[in-house]
Amino acid sequence: MKNALLPLLALIFAAATASAQEPAARVQTHFQNLMNAVQTADYAAMTIDGDPAFKAGLTKEMVEKVSAQLAPRMKQGYTATFLTAMRQVSYEVFIWKLSFKDGKDDMLAKVALNKDGQVAGFWIN
Repeated sequence: MKNALLPLLALIFAAATASAQEPAARVQTHFQNLMNAVQTADYAAMTIDGDPAFKAGLTKEMVEKVSAQLAPRMKQGYTATFLTAMRQVSYEVFIWKLSFKDGKDDMLAKVALNKDGQVAGFWIN
């Protein structure tokens, strides 16, 4: 009986590991929309999925400033590798490593979602 449980436990572990390795499609969509908005300095696209506090705290000038710094590197090419998800306070936070083809420093991108699945925060550092 003990040996019969091993394949089941391995399957449960594999399923849990797989779900921890990749974010849900909705999160990946939010992330890609935000990255596209950075690359094109598109304020409307940056805020479309945001909650009211995110929208209120983000100005068009902020988006343009970040875009001016990152868009040239992004246009040369970059890879976003999902690292992990975690809970902080009442938010789900998802973290990606950004590696740029220009060979300069990597960066971290974080997306925080509120309980309703809206973007509550987005940081690249």
